[in-house]
Amino acid sequence: MNVKKEMSHTINDGLAFVLLLLFLYLFFFYGMGNMNFTLPKEWAIVHTMFLSIVLEAIPFILVGVFVSALIQTFISEDTLRRWLPKNPYVAIVSAAFFGIIFPVCECAIIPIVRRLIKKGMPPAVGMTFLMSAPIINPIVFLSTYYAFQQKSEIAFARVGLAFCVSVLVGLLLYRFFQHKTPLKPTASSSHEHIHSTNKWKETLHHASEEFFDTGKYLIIGAFLASLLQTFLNRNELLQIGANELISPVVMMGFAYLLSLCSEADAFVAASFSHTFSTGAILAFLIYGAMLDLKNTLLLLAYFRTRFVIAFILVLTCVVYLVVWLYQTIFIHG
Repeated sequence: MNVKKEMSHTINDGLAFVLLLLFLYLFFFYGMGNMNFTLPKEWAIVHTMFLSIVLEAIPFILVGVFVSALIQTFISEDTLRRWLPKNPYVAIVSAAFFGIIFPVCECAIIPIVRRLIKKGMPPAVGMTFLMSAPIINPIVFLSTYYAFQQKSEIAFARVGLAFCVSVLVGLLLYRFFQHKTPLKPTASSSHEHIHSTNKWKETLHHASEEFFDTGKYLIIGAFLASLLQTFLNRNELLQIGANELISPVVMMGFAYLLSLCSEADAFVAASFSHTFSTGAILAFLIYGAMLDLKNTLLLLAYFRTRFVIAFILVLTCVVYLVVWLYQTIFIHG
């Protein structure tokens, strides 16, 4: 299993590196006198779209990973536990707000939540924090607001709907798993064994590791988004995007497979804003930040399979339902 995961990481790293080198080379040298070839029109569009998505997203990723690393290094799990109310229902609602204070990326949040649960935090409260932190935080709000400057309401709707989803899923998990232990007996992560007497050195280590891990998924995601926008039949894409029952499901699946970081996903989503409905865009922004391919593997490494499957099913249904209600009440109401 570890060998397969290492091979997958190596392939992703290599693909991202090659894509970045290729597009940067074209960015700096394409059109100069020593270039003896011309890109086909479609690939020139892919190149332009790819670079615009990546260059807009990088500043927000840098801020996000550094803040995340500071929290991981200087804020202890005991501090989080002391701030949580004893009443489980109040604690679930409070945990949904924790992302405002602790803006942790969806990659870094899973090991933290696991440690919190091991120290006695109710699993439903921990999972509520896991869902809300990657979205309900100032960095992600600003990146979303910047990416959708012409539709700023999407940034506010993303935060509001993410809060509703986090609380609803947390309450359902508490109802069905309050007396059960969701953690596997043994699980380990390289993130949990990083200790240093120099806190700032440890912070830089976490930030650099997270930046390169996040960056490769952004590059691959931006490339796939550019390909879809350029080569997919425009009429078919418009038909899918206009169908308000199907388009959220399509965008949720797209978000799951792309596995983008929440600090950068808004820029990829914005490239679809003229094709897909507002509800579909919100489904992409909410679902992908809470659940994707890479953090599903992390969840399966730390949590029991039955719990992970239940979490995925509940989260998928709740996100779709909440987005559908938002479309019905606020967009068409």
